[in-house]
Amino acid sequence: MGGLAFIVMLLCLILGIPLLVSLGLATMLPGLLNPRFVAGNINFVIRNMVNALDNTPILAIPLFILAGDIMTRGKISERLFDFFVYFLGKVRAGMLMATIATAMFYGAISGSGVATTAAVGSMAIPFLSSLGYDKTFVAGMIVTAGGLGVIIPPSIPFVTYGVVTGTSIGDLFIGGILPGIVIGLSLMAYAYIHARVKGEDRGRILSKYNELRARGFFKVLKDSFWALLSPIIVLGGIYTGVVTPTEAAVVSVFYSFLACLVVYRTLKLSDVPKVLVNSVRAYTPIVMLLSLAIVFGRVLALLQVPQDVRDFIVNNFGGSPALFLFGLNVLFLIIGMFMDIGPVIAILAPMLLPAAVALGIDPVHLGIIMSVNLAVGMATPPFGVNLFVASPLIEKPVMDVGKRAIPFIVAFIVALFLITYVPELSLYLVRRG
Repeated sequence: MGGLAFIVMLLCLILGIPLLVSLGLATMLPGLLNPRFVAGNINFVIRNMVNALDNTPILAIPLFILAGDIMTRGKISERLFDFFVYFLGKVRAGMLMATIATAMFYGAISGSGVATTAAVGSMAIPFLSSLGYDKTFVAGMIVTAGGLGVIIPPSIPFVTYGVVTGTSIGDLFIGGILPGIVIGLSLMAYAYIHARVKGEDRGRILSKYNELRARGFFKVLKDSFWALLSPIIVLGGIYTGVVTPTEAAVVSVFYSFLACLVVYRTLKLSDVPKVLVNSVRAYTPIVMLLSLAIVFGRVLALLQVPQDVRDFIVNNFGGSPALFLFGLNVLFLIIGMFMDIGPVIAILAPMLLPAAVALGIDPVHLGIIMSVNLAVGMATPPFGVNLFVASPLIEKPVMDVGKRAIPFIVAFIVALFLITYVPELSLYLVRRG
């Protein structure tokens, strides 16, 4: 019956029925088909949706969203970009690399791929276009680099995975650092190849670079210091055990307000209500989908679906973790093109975790692999959500941006398979902690 519920959900999505409705129908289907199965009735669903949210770690999600919104409104990405351009701007593809580095660091502030794409894109696309880069190419690069927002901690998908599987969110955050760096370096490598093959307007680039260098290192550092310090405080607090991930989210919000309201003064008190409203609007669909997805996962667990999936995988993959992980990557790369990252993790992670553990795969490693796969989906045409964020910024069709993103997506996937088959990239810092 659990398999039937899953199939019904997929059919509803194919027919264009909204995800929330599709998920609700699939959750209640077992109860409708078998009245004695009380876990599928409406009372059970509503009660467990509320109970699912009565969970302290989930509080980290809206708080990290709020911190990201504050930083976006406060134009923090511009200060980060200037810092990285100071060091990278002179080398070939240095401006492109500085943009990717900004996305990496901004992801460590916002925890969101969409927020990273919007903040970095709105700042970098006009600037790089003025240097002679094709704006569609730049948008394609940024939608892919925006996926780093859900890999570089703090990551909202990591919080979701930790909540639904019981895995330490702190370990997931620490485990995501090296994979995020590997992905960033992979994207930079392609940017370098592109610049070497296609060429750059070195005259305009060096002119802009020299303008920035003329300000002096200490002026650039002073302007960007508080932005650079934010992820260090959050991750350092978690890594040393001073704060939990949820407490780190509170610190992140307070620090964001301090930096933007008091230090940089790029945010006014009159802007705060707008920021709060935007954060609530962003979190409302997430919380509805997440709570319902958790209930759906509980219904599947009562139907013994995770155990059935574990037995099927162990029996049919010949006990090979490598083969299982390859199949997992293919599955999630496809799903990531069509579904939002949060519900996918909330639904599938509890189903696949028992099989992964049976094959000797660490839960932290599995969570990072899932998130990286789905981050690729955020930039993959035709439905990648980051594409819809970047397309209006350049007033070009979504598919035009998607086509230019494909080489960067390939570089992302190369990093994905490296992360998949070298588990130490995900686990080294966790084991040292």
